[in-house]
Amino acid sequence: MAAQVQLTFRDIPPSPAVSAHVEKRAAKLDTFFERMVSCHVVLEAPHRHSKHGKKYHVRIDMHVPGKELVVSRNLDDMKEDLYAAVDDAFADAERVLEDYARQQHADTKAHVRPPHGVVKTIFHDRGYGFIEAEGDGHEVYFHKNSVLDGKFEKVHIGTKVRYAEEDGDKGPQASTVHIVGTS
Repeated sequence: MAAQVQLTFRDIPPSPAVSAHVEKRAAKLDTFFERMVSCHVVLEAPHRHSKHGKKYHVRIDMHVPGKELVVSRNLDDMKEDLYAAVDDAFADAERVLEDYARQQHADTKAHVRPPHGVVKTIFHDRGYGFIEAEGDGHEVYFHKNSVLDGKFEKVHIGTKVRYAEEDGDKGPQASTVHIVGTS
């Protein structure tokens, strides 16, 4: 795990076995979000009168770039088994990190420029053509129905386009083509 784990025992005697269990679970968090800066785990046994014995509470503070993510179960959900409490808290932490990573990916993806290219070949009589992709130059098939606003007849060799690429039966194809200029 990239982030160092800090472990605090409150009203519980420190245990090498519990510490190892927490370290193992914390190391797994890196698979959900690899840029975690720090992770602080607090294991405690709050003083509460209970007919069933001591119950444990686990709090996990995870610092990621620009944000703190906290997992803390409601005190009514405390467990009598410390290992079960740790496992439940880390299961919640994994979900929180996974959601955060998904949100970050969506934010990043929203800022990615859509593919652009130039029409390399056009067959107006057959209703299709090929785009030469900007960057690596691979060819992308497109059909007249994929050209937005019914502008297929305005597409010529050298027309600059923006498109959405997907896998077709015979290779890459454009599901939508938007004319952005001519050369």
